[in-house]
Amino acid sequence: MNAAGAASRVPTSAQQGPHDQLTALIARRTGHPFRRPAAAYSAEAFSVFQAFCAPGEALIIDSCCGTGESTRHLAESHPRHKVVGVDQSAHRLSRAPAMPPNGLLLRADMVDVWQLMHAQGYRPDAQYMLYPNPWPKIGHVARRWPAHPVFPTVLALGGRIECRSNWRIYVEEFALAVRLLTGREASVWSFVPDPVLTPFERKYTASGHTLFRCVVDA
Repeated sequence: MNAAGAASRVPTSAQQGPHDQLTALIARRTGHPFRRPAAAYSAEAFSVFQAFCAPGEALIIDSCCGTGESTRHLAESHPRHKVVGVDQSAHRLSRAPAMPPNGLLLRADMVDVWQLMHAQGYRPDAQYMLYPNPWPKIGHVARRWPAHPVFPTVLALGGRIECRSNWRIYVEEFALAVRLLTGREASVWSFVPDPVLTPFERKYTASGHTLFRCVVDA
């Protein structure tokens, strides 16, 4: 149940599987690196990150971390890694729990941070995409991370990349994009979280949703 006591709903869409334009979108962008100047607030946040973690240090990235609950859990469970959570919402981050010394939260645009990390030689050991907005309407496919022009940069950063969602099609699109861009096969499977990493994961589990994940070694 959510905070109001109502059951959370699974995303609904006219799609029955991965979007039929996803392959074409990726093919059209192949060979054309995505470059966009970083926003000023992202560049400022990245300078804080650079002071916290140098290239070559053991690093885990928690993309679009929301309130940072998952970042804290990952930092506590990986004490030898620097763990960085990034979200562009100051409101969400204002509700974050205290971080252990190896954890850091940044308010920044995730697209900017991925590009800056790649340009500065950072190569995380792991990256997490935990319950991103699935944008389930057919016309919104380009807003999903697997279809975004920055996705090749995410894969180029490398490491173990895990995507979780309560909408199976989103995770299937993640797996398809990985295969198209890297040639690596990636499987999608259902799972029961233990422990729960995010408030969304807790809400979806309490509402009886089936959760899906895909993990790739990039």
